[in-house]
Amino acid sequence: MTQPIILATGAIFGMLSVIFGAFGAHALKKILSNEQLQSFEVGVKYQMYHAIVLLALGLNPEYTTSAIYVCFTLGIILFSFSIYGLILLDAKGKKMRFLGPITPIGGLLLIIGWLLLLINAL
Repeated sequence: MTQPIILATGAIFGMLSVIFGAFGAHALKKILSNEQLQSFEVGVKYQMYHAIVLLALGLNPEYTTSAIYVCFTLGIILFSFSIYGLILLDAKGKKMRFLGPITPIGGLLLIIGWLLLLINAL
């Protein structure tokens, strides 16, 4: 993966996490329970943490592999975005049970990304 793509991906995820965080803090605060809002915020935080990691990786190509990039990118999408979907659908009274198992798969990809980064650094 090239540096510009990694940096652009990190920037997009970072920008979206700010947008989603503001959306959650303002618009969703009126319609979500405290528990739902906390879950939504977990998705936002993990998305931002990993967006920052992607930016750092894009600036340090010697630590970056395609596998690390793919794990973090897919991990963000599957973890954070499934949380957003689950919470927003739940707030509308809809259940999308297929999204439930996707969240831990995303979390596992994030963990694998960190493990690959550790292995690559050593």
